[in-house]
Amino acid sequence: MIHKIIPTNVITGFLGVGKTSLIKSLLRHKPEGEVWAVLVNEFGEVGIDAGLIDSTEAKVQIKEVAGGCMCCAAGVPMQVAINQLIAKAKPDRLLIEPTGLGHPKEVLKVLTQPHYQQVLAMKACITLVDARKLSDTRYTEHEIFNQQLQVADAVIASKSDRYAASSLGQLTDYLARVRQANNIDDQLANHQLENHQLEIVPWSLQQADESIAQVMALLSQPHQTTHTTKAVIGSVIQPASTPRLVDINYSPLFSAAEPEQIVQFDPRGILCKLNQGDGFYSYGWVFDPSYEFDFDQILSFIKSLQVARVKAVMITEEGIAGFNGVDGELSVVELDDAMDSRIELLSMSEVNPQDIEAALLQAATRLGA
Repeated sequence: MIHKIIPTNVITGFLGVGKTSLIKSLLRHKPEGEVWAVLVNEFGEVGIDAGLIDSTEAKVQIKEVAGGCMCCAAGVPMQVAINQLIAKAKPDRLLIEPTGLGHPKEVLKVLTQPHYQQVLAMKACITLVDARKLSDTRYTEHEIFNQQLQVADAVIASKSDRYAASSLGQLTDYLARVRQANNIDDQLANHQLENHQLEIVPWSLQQADESIAQVMALLSQPHQTTHTTKAVIGSVIQPASTPRLVDINYSPLFSAAEPEQIVQFDPRGILCKLNQGDGFYSYGWVFDPSYEFDFDQILSFIKSLQVARVKAVMITEEGIAGFNGVDGELSVVELDDAMDSRIELLSMSEVNPQDIEAALLQAATRLGA
């Protein structure tokens, strides 16, 4: 099948800023009849975000890459995942959500390689930022937080209903300082930065319907802030935005074949995985579907956690619940389906995983045991 070049957006932002919530809103408002694909990357090892995105629609395909920044190791994990997702979904648009601790410059470097310029039309890189975090040096002194702003083609002021209008002005000023301090050797890219005013769009879940048209319009803006990319075809140099056709069924880059992901449970039906990097620690558990959790107990336990980030999809006696918490703010949603129960904690200091696991088991009953 000959498929036209695929408009592609990178949607980035630091941990807990609301990237997944924004993507869910975008999927609800995508043009009728279009197929959209989403590649989700997580710092943690067990993978939660794909379960929090509603993919019940036939026109939405989601794939997840867990275990750190997918651009590492020469971008192989990301390239494999993108190739499989495109071959399976043949999407009209591709959204890529790197982990909040990922390296967006490296992600964009992979996506603008010559072989992808025949397939992907890079559109706006959209960065979400909570303007309240500008008063917290844990964010403003973090390299990745600032790098996400440096690569942005448009900025979304996430959770804007929770802070004063003056915070938007502070965000504008901070964004200008960060981008001015960013050393860019490419003179053409520097010229683009000087002549391209970034749009800052306030957005929140409560006001999503009011601002969704403005956010959707951002998706069609060009990607132009990092460096101008050109695709070399033979001896002819063409702008990356030039429409091309590619046969993804016969290109060696693409294969729908995907090895089955089998969770290796221990004899108790539990998998625990840990990760560490960029000043954060991740602790993740997967429980096989025989475990049923008491909703009130698991809710109370999650609320008690003193960690930077917690995400979970849990099978409870009241149904399947999705939990999403950051900086003491917790949202809970009802989900339609789950193959198992999963929970992931991100902390800026080490915690005792044995204590966490014991508390989780105390809230669970293993059916049939």
